[in-house]
Amino acid sequence: MTIDPDKLLRRHFEPVEQAYTSKDSILYALGLGFGRDPLDARELPFVYEERQLAVPTQAAVLGYPGFWMKEPDTGIDWRKVLHASQSVQLHRPLAPAGTVIGRTRVKNILDKGPDVGALFFVERTLETRDGSLLATVEQAVMARGNGGFGGASGPSPAAVKMPEGTPDHVCDLPTLPSQALLYRLSGDLNPLHADPEVARSGGFDRPILHGLCSYGIACHALLRMLCDYDPARLKRIDVRFSAPVYPGETIRVESWGTHGEIRFRATALERQTVVLNNGLAIVDDAKGASA
Repeated sequence: MTIDPDKLLRRHFEPVEQAYTSKDSILYALGLGFGRDPLDARELPFVYEERQLAVPTQAAVLGYPGFWMKEPDTGIDWRKVLHASQSVQLHRPLAPAGTVIGRTRVKNILDKGPDVGALFFVERTLETRDGSLLATVEQAVMARGNGGFGGASGPSPAAVKMPEGTPDHVCDLPTLPSQALLYRLSGDLNPLHADPEVARSGGFDRPILHGLCSYGIACHALLRMLCDYDPARLKRIDVRFSAPVYPGETIRVESWGTHGEIRFRATALERQTVVLNNGLAIVDDAKGASA
């Protein structure tokens, strides 16, 4: 399919004002697997309204303009769209309920050729009603059916270099066979994650887990391993998506470092396949987070 990159770079997105509730934050956390052990007091605040906390990566699903790549005027072959990378930077901790305003723009489009696709870089800022910046959300999306439009091919942003040697921390988090059906209720209704026929047309033998769900599960692991479940300590989390996760698989997160700049990756344990790579997280130490 043919796209008009200049038109897409100029595409206007209306600001999205979204009021989200305590229940929305609980549903998001449940979609990531929080509360699997209802007696785990560390996870309970994310899935229970008393002394409630919000998962930092929930910022990635707030103020979202919808699955705009599916609109016919884009020229994008939406069935072949894959998430390539994701970044969330929190400028202040996310409240478990509130109102945000999302402002989206297409920053750049790279032509990786007809055999690869068009790589879209999209930025969304989240603000409070008084105009204070809450979070900056950036993602890269590969439109596999849309390369070869004659645009610039690069360079792509440099990948975070991963350490060698044994990780400092390891955390295994299982997913449910129904995980994608639960997670999609937080706003990403792409049928690739629910409809077996659409999944097959996209080259998969069954629906895959949302990239942002895998990303949120990695955030869960980082909160457990490095933050003592204090979300205020996690300031940023960046990943590249290297392979899909199938619902029901176990995600193993390995990390290097204890605070400051953390490197991490995630593997689908059953297949020994790296699914999130070149991960970078910014984590405050306990003293800095409470200051």
